[in-house]
Amino acid sequence: MAVRRAAIAAVEDVEPTPLRATIDRYIEEGSMVPGVFTLHGVRAIADGSTPVFGTDGELRETVAARAAGVQLIYDGLRLTRQLAQDEPWLEDGAAADVEILAADVMVARGFYLLARTEAADAAVGVVRAFGRDQTVRRESGDPTLDRNLEADVLELAVIAGATVAGGTAPPRLREYAADLAVTPFPDPGVFFADADPDALSAMAADAAGTEGVTTLGDQ
Repeated sequence: MAVRRAAIAAVEDVEPTPLRATIDRYIEEGSMVPGVFTLHGVRAIADGSTPVFGTDGELRETVAARAAGVQLIYDGLRLTRQLAQDEPWLEDGAAADVEILAADVMVARGFYLLARTEAADAAVGVVRAFGRDQTVRRESGDPTLDRNLEADVLELAVIAGATVAGGTAPPRLREYAADLAVTPFPDPGVFFADADPDALSAMAADAAGTEGVTTLGDQ
């Protein structure tokens, strides 16, 4: 899948090799819903004016960076959440240390990819909200707080996708995206069988008429 290739390519320079292998394995085993949702964000706002794929069949560089950035932030926080709840260092401290570092690297690389984009502030907001939610979860034992990560990441995906297309993601579109969240994310084929991408485009078109969404054609 194009998003998975983009995410793995974004960390190909990570060293040492065992750390990169841990990151690659986690990306390979995870759901690509956040990255794929980013692509749908591009399509929803661009309405064909910003192609997702180049003539070579690969993701366009800018689109790949946005999708990989969103995906890596999610994967890093997802691994952090798993480690915080399972506490693996109680059984294998060395392996847990590598996984903790892998989570940090994924989030940091995701930030790097989004740092000079219109999605940068939203990315920071996702991480801050995650920290608050997991602190409350640890204190309260409320597992429903876990879903907030998936909801926030889908909102980030829409923002990252919409802005690479030269537009904005209005509140109604972001709320619609967040409402689709489930935890954990299933395979994209399963997720998008229920979450129709065409509905995202329809929502964007409706918002454009009522909220003044800017698209490339308006610039």
